[in-house]
Amino acid sequence: MKKHGMINRDIAAALAQFGHTDLLVIADCGLPIPQGVSCVDLSYQVGDPAFLTILDAVLADFEAEAAFIAQEITNHNPHIEQEVMNKITAEYITHEELKDWSKQAKLIIRTGEATPYANIVLRSGVIF
Repeated sequence: MKKHGMINRDIAAALAQFGHTDLLVIADCGLPIPQGVSCVDLSYQVGDPAFLTILDAVLADFEAEAAFIAQEITNHNPHIEQEVMNKITAEYITHEELKDWSKQAKLIIRTGEATPYANIVLRSGVIF
């Protein structure tokens, strides 16, 4: 049994298949999941698991070279914005762009988060 890092078998298997520049989305429970994009749905009730909990777990096991959040988060969810920026420096894109980029994601992890614009696109880096 895996002792450290991501123990969710579906997420661990998907992350092991990521290559440089592949996109990973961590989403709140309201973000539309594009047809044909692999999704691991962790939500089990409104609010759980929280977006920030899953972001922490993913960042502990995933090399992200870039991160992108919706600019709308500044006015609608500044607490989550500040917490994200404390963990990783993210660039701003529009929410519409974020939804469009999610169509090219290799994986979307859906959380139970129910606050506005609690979504992030992570671009896979390399560990060397």
